[in-house]
Amino acid sequence: MAKKIKITQIKSSIGYKQKAKLTLKALGLRKMHQTVEHSDSDTLRGMINRVNYLVKIEEPS
Repeated sequence: MAKKIKITQIKSSIGYKQKAKLTLKALGLRKMHQTVEHSDSDTLRGMINRVNYLVKIEEPS
């Protein structure tokens, strides 16, 4: 079974580059304090690294 991670948007994307906004949209985040759960992968980790100043990562228990 693939490991899951929770991603929460903790900061608004207003005032940041378009690339950051599109990355948040691709992650499934639309508004602040919204949480999504994805399977952990290298591709997902790269997207998270692109917007690490806007999101918080958690390992669900």
